[in-house]
Amino acid sequence: MANKLSKLVNKIYKLPKSTHEFLLTKLFTSQVKFAGTAKLRVLSISNDKVVVKLANKKRVQNHIGGIHAVGAALAAESASGIVFGMNVPDSHLPLLKSMTLEYNKRMQGDITATAQLSSQVITAISSDEKGDLIVPVVLADESGDSPIHCEMRWAWVPKKRR
Repeated sequence: MANKLSKLVNKIYKLPKSTHEFLLTKLFTSQVKFAGTAKLRVLSISNDKVVVKLANKKRVQNHIGGIHAVGAALAAESASGIVFGMNVPDSHLPLLKSMTLEYNKRMQGDITATAQLSSQVITAISSDEKGDLIVPVVLADESGDSPIHCEMRWAWVPKKRR
């Protein structure tokens, strides 16, 4: 069942392809202001996969010229939150419960975060009254490596308590 977010995304995909990235980014950053401040770009959204990119620019750099750890966390949280949010019914709230990021080596250049959900997970989100699950995120840098291991635990609960 489509929710408000998925309906808006589907409308964007009916427009010319050249506008998709700009409009998907605007849609997300209008709700998550910090993502706009960091200049996070939303490359693609579907019900089962989301890809976002964070450029290694001064505004998000650490003291050694790489993307700051918090910037990497923002990219991972954003990708996982969008794909999760695409599937949470409008009657429920998506909530980030925890994030695990293991920084295994130095990042090189820009980073791309890709979050995916299996069909079994999507079915659980839409059919179970409440629950929580881990949304894995692959964070890749310009070298093609994944210097950070990421897992985001998201929950869904009814908006109104019974």
